[in-house]
Amino acid sequence: MHVAVGDCQRLVQHLGHVSSSPRSHGMSLIYQPRVSSILIACDDVNLLARESTVVIDQVQTAADERGQTASLASMAYQQIKDRLIMLDIRPGEPINDVGLAAELGVGRTPVREALKRLETDHLVVSYPRRGTFATVVDVTELGSISDLRQLLEPHAARRAAENATPAARAELRETAAAIRHLRVVDGDRTTFIGEDMAVHKLIYRCTGNAHLEDVLIRYDNLATRIWCLVIDKLPDLGDHVKEHSSLLEAIADGDAETAAGLARDHVIGFEQAIRRVL
Repeated sequence: MHVAVGDCQRLVQHLGHVSSSPRSHGMSLIYQPRVSSILIACDDVNLLARESTVVIDQVQTAADERGQTASLASMAYQQIKDRLIMLDIRPGEPINDVGLAAELGVGRTPVREALKRLETDHLVVSYPRRGTFATVVDVTELGSISDLRQLLEPHAARRAAENATPAARAELRETAAAIRHLRVVDGDRTTFIGEDMAVHKLIYRCTGNAHLEDVLIRYDNLATRIWCLVIDKLPDLGDHVKEHSSLLEAIADGDAETAAGLARDHVIGFEQAIRRVL
């Protein structure tokens, strides 16, 4: 568009120069209407260029708004999910999207988008004409969840040992050293659970399989909700988290079979610990 406008301007200048030349004085009447026509055409081109610029700006603004909404929805999703997992939003409690939007400092649209994702995670459930509620924590599902995790967690540990990048292996070793010396004030369940979830997510990420990672995070979230339900009845939580250090080191060393065995033992031990206090 800019090229066309420039061409029009240069052509008008050229014709104007020709028509004003002494040698072409007799031709001025011929050029006059042509110059006028070209000026009109140039005005049309300029108008089209301005309208195109407005359209482009509108498209860009809409894209920016969609991107901002998506970003806010992701933030809302993560924060609401954490509250659901930690049972800060109690099981069975109705979800007030207006109240959540105000608390998070976002509009209702990002919250609604977040709730749609959380429903696929089985953390909320929606009923027609009733609203959206936090899903109940059914301890009878512990066996079903553990059954799946006993298959998937060892597989993930094996794949992580095989596929982790050099940078990821360094991160695994650093994390193993950090949790081995983890000290948390008694009653600080948030830190313990946060560390446990972070370790699992690190392992899942190291598999290099986004689909496997997504499935495992979903079931780890469900298992963690059951853990939060009985956490006050459990003994030393530190040992549960610290036992990940050997698993992380095995993955970092590329010892797939040892890593798979440790992952399986961890899932079985978790289920047994929960069942002892039910």
